[in-house]
Amino acid sequence: MFYIGTAGWSYKDWVPSFYPKQQSGSFDWLQFYAHYFNCVEVNSTYYTYLSPKVIEGWIRKVEDTEDFIFNIKLHQDFTHKRIFDEQNIKAVRYNLDLLRKAERLGGLLIQFPYSFSFDEISIAHIRKLRDIFSDINCFVEVRHSGWRNKRAYDFFIELDLTFCTIDQPQVGQAIPFEPIITNDKAYIRFHGRNVEAWKKSIGNFGQPQTYEEQSSRYKYLYTPGELIEIMQVIKPLEKKVKEIHIILNNHPQGDAVANAFELIHLLEEKDKVNMPNTIVRAYKRLEEIVVN
Repeated sequence: MFYIGTAGWSYKDWVPSFYPKQQSGSFDWLQFYAHYFNCVEVNSTYYTYLSPKVIEGWIRKVEDTEDFIFNIKLHQDFTHKRIFDEQNIKAVRYNLDLLRKAERLGGLLIQFPYSFSFDEISIAHIRKLRDIFSDINCFVEVRHSGWRNKRAYDFFIELDLTFCTIDQPQVGQAIPFEPIITNDKAYIRFHGRNVEAWKKSIGNFGQPQTYEEQSSRYKYLYTPGELIEIMQVIKPLEKKVKEIHIILNNHPQGDAVANAFELIHLLEEKDKVNMPNTIVRAYKRLEEIVVN
């Protein structure tokens, strides 16, 4: 089972490359998005503890889309600050349970920063989070190549954690694009390959930045050749796992949307893909694979 979508759906710069410029009062971005994709990764939950009413609203909006799921990114208090209390846990758990009861939860993305190195302290912290979310599918993203070792893989297998595969600019000791299978799921995230913007972003870390400045490192449109190479890496995983989650995070201007449609075409082996005219007008190369 392929779940292919993007990291987030609420981007103003996806108008008019994905969402139409002229929108009626009843037009809803999530409903529109769910018409074309079967999953989304929610990144807003990394920054804030959302009201359950927001989650209930999402569930209502996708009720006509049978297989649609949400993958929820864990709040930064748990992964970056690593300071949280029982109230924080309850806030996250309640929303996860709402989605699970509605059969809309794919899993929990636990993303750590590049600085989260492989050592006993890090292992203990992941074990602690696994104990808290023991009944949830957990996808763990580590970004430093120090995690590329048998002990780390065995640890993930022991705790039934999915080792996230990430495609990112190869800067410093960044972990390479290499699928490591540790349970019956694969979770693959694409951050783009904009090396110069990535380096600049690292240099500006901690400084005030506009949305455009923050997003610039993700500005990258994968080429058809790169996507074929990616397909050749992912395809063999079908025989090893039950689910493959693929998330495109190269979101500026809608590049993630275009690449997601292309991966649906390649990985699901569809001659033609259902997509709106807006994206085809913005990315002419999609004309070859769109349903007429």
